[in-house]
Amino acid sequence: MGKLNLKSKINKEAIKSFCVDFTFLTLACAVGAFSLTAVLIPNGLTSGGLTGMIRIIQTFLPFPTSFSLLFYIGTAFILLFVAVTIGLKEVRKIILLSVMFPSVLLVFEWLNLNLLEQHDILLAAVFVGVLSGICSGVVFWRGYAFGGTDAIAKVIKKKWLPHVGISQILLVLDAVIIIGSAFVFGRNIALYALITQVIFAKTIDFVLYGFESKIVQLEIITNTPDEVTDYIMNDIGRGVSESMITGAYTKQERKKLISLCSPRESLLIKRFIAKTDKSAFVAVIQVNSVWGRGEGFSDIDEQI
Repeated sequence: MGKLNLKSKINKEAIKSFCVDFTFLTLACAVGAFSLTAVLIPNGLTSGGLTGMIRIIQTFLPFPTSFSLLFYIGTAFILLFVAVTIGLKEVRKIILLSVMFPSVLLVFEWLNLNLLEQHDILLAAVFVGVLSGICSGVVFWRGYAFGGTDAIAKVIKKKWLPHVGISQILLVLDAVIIIGSAFVFGRNIALYALITQVIFAKTIDFVLYGFESKIVQLEIITNTPDEVTDYIMNDIGRGVSESMITGAYTKQERKKLISLCSPRESLLIKRFIAKTDKSAFVAVIQVNSVWGRGEGFSDIDEQI
């Protein structure tokens, strides 16, 4: 009887947690969809990522096609690509937003809203960066991910470039898309897209961790250290150090995990730990700078 009550309580908590996530994700998708349909498209702008790819493809089609419909098709192809190359496990991580965001985008495209009273490309580029950054920041904060070029970058890393960081691959993909947009829409629009991408990245950092550092150190004490280590190393792609510690009160010896990662990655790790061990202890320490070889870190020889 007690086990049934415990199971029922866990199920209720899981449903409640998902409802909270769903609410935040819906609001985030609404902000992101508004930025595209009410600011970016009416002002003839583009950006990096899947949005930029769809904008380029849209110009070459011989007939007018809905942006949201093409976005749906794009996310479907990416889901299929991820499933075929690295398995269904990765698809499960992105399928919710791959369905939800294009659906919300379709609604906002039908509403036909326009934020700016007058045509102002620079102001539009700034607002697209801010609003899209808020959208992605909230999504990452809740521990979810989009099925866009992030997913493509992960596939490239796992299948062909395991020693190259995802952020570096993503940077190259966005650069290729923005450079391509220069040939399609003109150099000025491409430069505005670059402004949008910079503001987009800064806004995500601000949503996740305010003005704090881009690198954090996690100190983790958990009853499932092997599972957490496996997740950090294989799913997140970060290193983990282990040490044995003894509690002063309990005199119990336990394993402590230490990992350096980005704020976004720390939230993904936190979400995983919360699912596997609700009694875990996680300390998040702000790091001003890290010297060494690794994604997001400064090379030690550049600091000399």
